[in-house]
Amino acid sequence: MAAALDAAAGAATGTTKDVLEATATIAADPSLVSDAERRVLDEHLIPERAVWEAAESVAEQFSALGGYFAERVRDIADVRDRLVAELTGRPAPGVPSNDVPFVLVADDLAPSVTAALDPALVLAIVTEGGGPTSHTAIVANANGIPAVVAASGATDLLTAGATVLVDGAAGTVVRDPSPDEVERVRRLAGRRRTFDGTGRTADGTRVQLLANIGDPAGSAPAAAAGAEGVGLFRSEFCFLGRETPPSVDEQVEQYRTVLAQFPGRKVVVRTLDSGADKPLEFLSSDDEENPALGVRGLRTATRWPDLLEEQLEAIATAAAQEAADVWVMAPMVSTVGEAEWFVSRCAAHGLDRAGVMIEVPSAALLSGPILGRAAFASIGTNDLTQYAMAADRLLGSLAELNDPWQPAVLRLIAETCRGGELQGRPVGVCGEAASQPVLALVLVGLGVSSLSMTARAIPDVAALLERVTVDECRELARYALAAESPGDARAVVRGRLPVLDELGL
Repeated sequence: MAAALDAAAGAATGTTKDVLEATATIAADPSLVSDAERRVLDEHLIPERAVWEAAESVAEQFSALGGYFAERVRDIADVRDRLVAELTGRPAPGVPSNDVPFVLVADDLAPSVTAALDPALVLAIVTEGGGPTSHTAIVANANGIPAVVAASGATDLLTAGATVLVDGAAGTVVRDPSPDEVERVRRLAGRRRTFDGTGRTADGTRVQLLANIGDPAGSAPAAAAGAEGVGLFRSEFCFLGRETPPSVDEQVEQYRTVLAQFPGRKVVVRTLDSGADKPLEFLSSDDEENPALGVRGLRTATRWPDLLEEQLEAIATAAAQEAADVWVMAPMVSTVGEAEWFVSRCAAHGLDRAGVMIEVPSAALLSGPILGRAAFASIGTNDLTQYAMAADRLLGSLAELNDPWQPAVLRLIAETCRGGELQGRPVGVCGEAASQPVLALVLVGLGVSSLSMTARAIPDVAALLERVTVDECRELARYALAAESPGDARAVVRGRLPVLDELGL
């Protein structure tokens, strides 16, 4: 089974590849197999029962650890179900075959199952479980399948044969829509939007529309989609799944693959963001009870400084050998001192475009002095929302709190933009919020000058952006900031945009 998952991972790219590789690793875990064998020999259980109980034991341990490990419980259940099916001679769990397009409704979906879905048949996904940034949601988005997760009561209300409209961007599901609504959606679905490579408002104000990529394989599709550059190049792919760090030469080769796709265009490389949901075998912090609040992001450089120095050397070398405009930013910056230190380390390697990610409230509130040192800031809305609302972003039960429309989060973004304006520094957004066209207008109204997102989202964001002036964006931002809940903020902004019906957004 691990071999089959490895084969599927080999045919995938980006985040989907990472998820399948992680699931294959669990399937091949010798501790799971040895525990099942012990239960057969010592407790005289039949093999399938032994596998079930061994997997349950691992799942309980992961659940107790929280964070990244709690999110892997769904993956463990997937491996358990596949092993039991193999032992009992039954088909592996998955989606029943269907020869007509349909909306898939489930309690939850394993990432490996989601990755194997055919977008031509599965028109959308609705699940009761999962969080907005769970692997299931991320893989669905990467494959172009609209997904609404944490939809309470979905499996009871959405029965076989029902007609539903699923809006992944708005997070809404409508059962039994009117014939006119269905016809309108079908008409709009037939449109194919393209992006001309220049993001701008109706009055010509420039807003860079960039792509987020997770590995070199994602660079060519992003360039083909017309992205103006890369606003978030996650460098973790070089480090994950290894027992030792990659060499400088290995990193240079990988970075150059991405930079080569964007000659003359901006590529923002985020330095290693390990810890929490991205643990590395060679960076051990076993004493952390809450990894999300532990040694992660730039903080790892205080314990393992050579990792950062070697990565900056590799980035500088790759930049010198390619024609891209390379910017570098550090994740999880919390203080002015951290920003100043990171900028100095970049300068030592000849990297003069050094910036920071704004992911914690302290950095947003200190954006003025931080941007007095750093050349730019990029807001990671996923983590900023998590930390501002004290809600694990991977928990479906807290999905309402983990909404970037939260007025408190919007105020932190506004404060960051004020700091950027004070220092004359650009502020961008590279979190999932940038891929929501309506929210993108609010972000521009708050003062954001660039938006980085999955390449698939760029045409829709561009189409709406060019229908609204920057002054109208500022007015929408004021309404959103005055709201008392994310639902109110979203409703009042959408209510003032009649163009949404025309564009089907």
